[in-house]
Amino acid sequence: MPESKIIRLGNAGGYWGDDPDALYRQLSLGPLNYISLDFLAEITMSILQKQRKRDPEAGYASDFVAQVERCLPLLQQRGTRLISNAGGIHPQGCAEAIARIAHQRNVDLKIAVVEGDDLMSRLDELLAKGHEMANMETGQGLETVRDRVESANAYLGAAPVIQALELNADIIITGRVTDTGITLAAPAFEFGWAMDDWDRLASAIVAGHILECGAQASGGNLTDWRDVPSFAAMGYPIAEFSSDGSFAVTKHQEAGGLVNLKTVGEQLVYEMGDPREYITPDVVADFSTIRIAQEGTDRVRVSGVRGYPPTPFLKASLSYRDGYKAQGTVIVSRPDTVDKCRAIADILQERLGIDFEEYRANLIGHDACHGHLSPSQDPSEALLQIGVRDRDRSKVAAFANRFASVILTTVPSVAIVGGRPRVQDVVAYWPCLLPAEEIRPEVSLLGSGKVYKLEWKPPGQHYQGKSEASPAEPASDELQLPDSEGGPRIQRVPLQRLAYARSGDKGNTCNIGLIARSEAAYSWLRKELTAQRVKDYFGPICQGPVERFEIPNLQALNFLLHDSLGGGGTVSLGIDPQGKTYAHALLLMEAEVPVSLLEE
Repeated sequence: MPESKIIRLGNAGGYWGDDPDALYRQLSLGPLNYISLDFLAEITMSILQKQRKRDPEAGYASDFVAQVERCLPLLQQRGTRLISNAGGIHPQGCAEAIARIAHQRNVDLKIAVVEGDDLMSRLDELLAKGHEMANMETGQGLETVRDRVESANAYLGAAPVIQALELNADIIITGRVTDTGITLAAPAFEFGWAMDDWDRLASAIVAGHILECGAQASGGNLTDWRDVPSFAAMGYPIAEFSSDGSFAVTKHQEAGGLVNLKTVGEQLVYEMGDPREYITPDVVADFSTIRIAQEGTDRVRVSGVRGYPPTPFLKASLSYRDGYKAQGTVIVSRPDTVDKCRAIADILQERLGIDFEEYRANLIGHDACHGHLSPSQDPSEALLQIGVRDRDRSKVAAFANRFASVILTTVPSVAIVGGRPRVQDVVAYWPCLLPAEEIRPEVSLLGSGKVYKLEWKPPGQHYQGKSEASPAEPASDELQLPDSEGGPRIQRVPLQRLAYARSGDKGNTCNIGLIARSEAAYSWLRKELTAQRVKDYFGPICQGPVERFEIPNLQALNFLLHDSLGGGGTVSLGIDPQGKTYAHALLLMEAEVPVSLLEE
């Protein structure tokens, strides 16, 4: 195989609901060998499970089918292969829907289906075998919620997708294959990498992590958003792979967006735990070894990634019914906006006289995202959202029936928004581990009648954990800054002057990845921004401990704020249950900083 061969893989979707035009733009603006689309978050599987209960033909991301229908002529013309986990809990149905459309348009496509991740029918069998499937966050055994489980899916890796590529499939539709696995499969197949070539596999996993959230790697959600030339017709990221595993991140030049060290760096620290062990079904990638360099306009080179054998386990994502909730909203205007909002919340709670598991008032436009960290001024108006959660449906229904009464019977300048609250099921997230040999991925080529069952082949060795302890927080004498006469000049500034950041969620934990704007700023942040300081700053927002990890190669720190999202996902009554705004809350923290850092 010639060393000059380059595989171009673009992303065209980071979640169910992303830009429906992204696939068309990626196909029409330039040649790509592959396009991946990620549709599945943890909670998506339970939503799809509910849909299929109502309609046996549902259970997949119908948006994907519509996007493919529009792009069929381009797919045939370009020869680009699509890989997506849009199949959800019914990948066969998704494949058949696309096949029907292709047949109507006289487009000949080979469509492969990857299954074997759905564990719903096997839960009792697995429990009987002694697999507790304990919740990774709480330690509880699955038997405590078994009768309320709505969905259960193992995270498959790249192996079954590679098998589908070997069957010459044009479109590969999977169930719960990892976001990174749908990226890793293409270069591993094209370059013939061995599945124990840990460094190359890890590099492609890093590429998958960069691409998986779509335009977040090409200018979307960027801290320095004013640097992005245009957000119209947003460009989505493209990875250009070489056979040695290194790759460049870029985008179509005609599209909007931006690709630079900041856009790639922010995505690298997004939804990260310990940077030295990014665990996937295929390989454990060490993010502390990543090297990134600007290679030209809208082009960043990524290299140096080290990898280790996978663990003997696969993660599984389960969802279960956990009671009910309802939320209602009114708009309240000045004068005394905040006082009136507080009064309404108190009056309604007093009238109800019910002890809910959770009763929460969010003053949207005032302090709903960041609580005590928000400015104290009285806003011109605010949306008051009151929510309740309880396992007793009758309690939640009583709130929903009484909520609208606050309009005419409390304070002035109030109007309802959105009508009477609706009682909703609460679906909670249950992450757990299973031995990998219990999972049997299956690959089929639509219409062939053949099903290929993959046996799990254990690697010769397993990941043994980190070889050394996490670096200790530096001693005070590690920071050396130039002094002026009489000592260093100090200025009080927000941390955004020194760093940029991005945050995300995993269950009830929020991660904040903070990247320094200079080497000296990183030294200062390492010394001053301790886990305890972050914990103290967020106060009641973060109910659990804060962990800090150093990433010197990226001049970054990663903070994990445990128990900070009100349960996360659909459980939370908060306005930001995914912690998307927490990074900028931290960047607004003010600190006494040597002026020499700001002058760089």
